[in-house]
Amino acid sequence: MNDLVEYTRDGNVAILTINNPPVNALSPGVPEGILEGIEKAGADKEVGAIVVIGGGRTFIAGADIKEFGKITRRQNGPGFRCIPYCSRLRIRRSP
Repeated sequence: MNDLVEYTRDGNVAILTINNPPVNALSPGVPEGILEGIEKAGADKEVGAIVVIGGGRTFIAGADIKEFGKITRRQNGPGFRCIPYCSRLRIRRSP
């Protein structure tokens, strides 16, 4: 994980906390940290849910348009795409 996104667990819930003060802007490093957390939670057989929260008083309050070009580009084009990562997660059902 990077310094902008913290990964913790509470029982079988993975918690990704975005720590990018003052407003947790979606700037370079944040999408990558979220994706790392999703991958880490997906690899943990004990994790049954993922919660993404904002540290402090806000969730993601936006992004600096000048920073968009720096955000990791994926196969589907520019920008942050977490849907492909989420769709790869295993679906586990309780017995």
